[in-house]
Amino acid sequence: QVQLVESGGGLVQPGGSLRLSCIASGINFRLSTARWFRQAPGNERDLVASITITAFTYYADSVKGRFTISRDNAKNTVYLQMNSLKPEDTAVYYCNVGGRDSGQGTQVTVSS
Repeated sequence: QVQLVESGGGLVQPGGSLRLSCIASGINFRLSTARWFRQAPGNERDLVASITITAFTYYADSVKGRFTISRDNAKNTVYLQMNSLKPEDTAVYYCNVGGRDSGQGTQVTVSS
C-alpha cells in the first residue's frame, strides 16, 4: 500500500528556515508528480508547490522566492525547503505523491 511519511516540521521564529521531507513507499515515485499542500485552521487546503517527473516546478505566489521544492528519486523523497518564514506560513503541511495524500501532515508554526 502507499505510505507517505513527512518530517521536518516544528516551531521557528519569523525569518527562519525549515526543511520538510516526505518519503514515499508503495508507489512508483520516479513516475509521479509530487506536491506539498498546507492547511491553516479554518482555511481550505492549498497547494504550495509541485514538482513533476521532469523536475518542472510550480509555486503558489505566496511562497515564490522563499520556498524550494526538490526531489531525490533514488531516495523516493520529496523536499520542501522553506526560508524567510512568516507567521502566515503557519499550517499543517501535507505531501501528495501521484495523487495520494499523506494523511497525517507535519505542523509548521512560525512565531516569535
